[in-house]
Amino acid sequence: MKMNTRIAVTGIGVISPAGLKKETFWANLKASRSFVDEIKRFDASLYPSRIAGQIHELDAYSHLSSRLLKKIDVFSHMALVASEEAIKDAKLDLDAVDKQRVGAFMGNALGGWLFAETELRDMYLEGREGISPYMASAWFPAAPQGQITIYYGLKGYSKTVVADKASSALAVWYGAKVLKDRKNDFVLAGGMEAPVTPYALLCANTNGSLSKNNTNPRSAYRPYDLYRDGFVIGEGSGIVLLERENDAQKRGVHIHGFIKGVGFSCDGVHRIRYSLNTDALEFALRQCLDDCGWQKDDIDYICLDAEATVASDAAEAKALKGVFGSFLKNIALSAPKSMFGNLLGAQTSLDLIATLLSLQHNLVLPTINFEEKDPYCDIDCTPNHAVKREMQRALIISRGRGGINVVLGVEKGQSNKAVTYGT
Repeated sequence: MKMNTRIAVTGIGVISPAGLKKETFWANLKASRSFVDEIKRFDASLYPSRIAGQIHELDAYSHLSSRLLKKIDVFSHMALVASEEAIKDAKLDLDAVDKQRVGAFMGNALGGWLFAETELRDMYLEGREGISPYMASAWFPAAPQGQITIYYGLKGYSKTVVADKASSALAVWYGAKVLKDRKNDFVLAGGMEAPVTPYALLCANTNGSLSKNNTNPRSAYRPYDLYRDGFVIGEGSGIVLLERENDAQKRGVHIHGFIKGVGFSCDGVHRIRYSLNTDALEFALRQCLDDCGWQKDDIDYICLDAEATVASDAAEAKALKGVFGSFLKNIALSAPKSMFGNLLGAQTSLDLIATLLSLQHNLVLPTINFEEKDPYCDIDCTPNHAVKREMQRALIISRGRGGINVVLGVEKGQSNKAVTYGT
């Protein structure tokens, strides 16, 4: 699907360990700070990995009633807060538009396990009388999409995507495609994840890809570093409001950037592991360039998947070299997620927001905790400090278990107002 009609990002809502508003999120990322810490909200002492990027002040930013909060899991709570921020940022009055043409496209990998764990425990201890009637509607992956559409009365075409860590990447692409096909006029798109719960953390640990550097949480997530030992999970939500470029221009709103194209593929090798052969990932990268109508030397920045495992980082570096060759030395690369953790199914939505802000401010965010280069990952990942650079076009790489590869192409926006934060 070639995006001849440019799809504009006009609203940003972010709930992350690095900040609960886009202004705070940006200020903290450009300062190269780590927001990974020990998990203390429950006893995690027996887990192999017991560190995470966590959110501690969500209630202080919430506009939701206590009655609603009793019915939903925290991943829906985060999505509703982020959606409200995106709508406000886009200056969109939902009561003034046709809600039959406003949709929600959301992605996550795990669902709402805090609510589920609590209610299943109560059912075991108290029997069926002890379980909440909202259990069935609170935990499942489509719950945030449902809650968003109910809360705002949205009746347009909507979807939930579950594709491991590529979930929100595909949700954003799907939302952009629906706008391009003129099935909707506005779309809320992104992801949400709340894996810092006893059972969800156990599931994440069984994958074997999490860092076990529990004694040094702030320096544990170190993509591409020789001494990396896996990624660190994080919780949060990133939501963007999408609309067609001409509609945004008519409304006279600031455009953060454009969703230009997508490339995707599947390794087709194993139900969990990535293939050591990079042909499928290289195909997704080339397909994205073709979908965007870009050449290799048009790319200014690539936001890396950066799983921080030995095999995955080496494969990503190999694929980048295979596609871009000598052009790669002129492309900035980094993994801002090293500062706040990997949000699994919601990660690409945060990568998208960070990338759009980077393009807007001409600043390459860093990959922190980098100390020594791995000879098998011989790429410049913008270590430890942000770097000024003029940028116009970027790619965002997202990979999921089972060999899912998704690459989004995004382009710098245009302003109809002054940008007054973080400059």
